[in-house]
Amino acid sequence: MSVVGDEGGQPNGRLVVRPETLLLVLFGDHVLGRRVAVSTGSVIAVLGRLGVTEHATRTSLARMMRRDLLRSVRRGRQVFLALPPRGAEVLRDGLARLGTEVVDRAWDGRWTLLAFSVPEARRADRHALRRQLGWVGFAPLRSGVWVSPREADVGQILSGLNLLDHAEVFRAEAVGWSDPARIVREAWDLPALAADYRAFHSRWSGEVGGELDALSLRTRLTAEWLLLIRQDPRLPAALLPTDWPGVRAQECFRALQGRLLGPSRDQAAEQLATIELA
Repeated sequence: MSVVGDEGGQPNGRLVVRPETLLLVLFGDHVLGRRVAVSTGSVIAVLGRLGVTEHATRTSLARMMRRDLLRSVRRGRQVFLALPPRGAEVLRDGLARLGTEVVDRAWDGRWTLLAFSVPEARRADRHALRRQLGWVGFAPLRSGVWVSPREADVGQILSGLNLLDHAEVFRAEAVGWSDPARIVREAWDLPALAADYRAFHSRWSGEVGGELDALSLRTRLTAEWLLLIRQDPRLPAALLPTDWPGVRAQECFRALQGRLLGPSRDQAAEQLATIELA
């Protein structure tokens, strides 16, 4: 099973998920769309069953509040946690990603190309741009040239970083000797992504659970899947190897997540202390 630590690493071939991702999943499943706030103590208890210390949970909660992903609500001496508009928006985006197929079966053969040059003095903005481009399915093809195999609106990303004057966007088709399959192999590490999918399927197929209850299992399962698909640009089926392991991994994820839905909601109602918001 997964361990908690610095997200993105894979010590001993196991996915590592940060407490913040577990918290986002927990709030996405049981707070999003409801006018409620959940007690800090019960959130700490749920993450404790996933191996997260109270200190790590409190540190992550404080970080999320600074980023306007959560807000605190006081009732007497108790502190509850609610979703502000930005937090709800981030969670809705995550839910949309969960519902998206890992393989694009309706590709029109066109690419989105983004060419940018960010001054060295704005290195932090350049790093943020690259990180956000990866999240929406882009990858670097050449220095300063990033590609995506679908139509992608990056205007909001560029505008948010005040980089509209430093980038140009094109929609294009590969012609001549430019082989789309080779472009994919050069821009994305397909063997590593395939290995991640196989490892996920191996962990979550067959008997799972052990000492964990349904709420803990669904939270960890979904957090691991979100971490995986953050790395996946959802490439066209025509450009992927046959029998792409992402498809089987997604089938495994959806089947298990669905089976855990009812029991996890029942346990959340028992374990998460909530209050109604006005």
